[in-house]
Amino acid sequence: MAEKKEKAGRIQAIRGMLPTEETIYELAELFKMFGDPTRAKILGCLQICDLYVGEIAEILGMSVSAVSHQLRVLRSAKLVKGTKEGKEVKYSLDDDHVTKIMEYGLTHVNEDK
Repeated sequence: MAEKKEKAGRIQAIRGMLPTEETIYELAELFKMFGDPTRAKILGCLQICDLYVGEIAEILGMSVSAVSHQLRVLRSAKLVKGTKEGKEVKYSLDDDHVTKIMEYGLTHVNEDK
């Protein structure tokens, strides 16, 4: 009987430590951003250096409009930011967290290679 109470207490304690449903949903949405190969490539480019849309398009062999669309999606997820430079916008990763997510993800997928 005591063992059953202990287990129930442990389960309840773990439930209390879990993030809220809203937070879990937001986390899942964040990881969806990394689930698209095109967005992952764009983030990879910006991990190396800040770039203009045209430069990213040229590097990836894509149209400027396709890259612009993906950058809008990444900007809305707060993964990239744009800085106006004259008539153009230079893009960069939003903060160090994005860099770390990319680094950890790449480390994980390359683990057994």
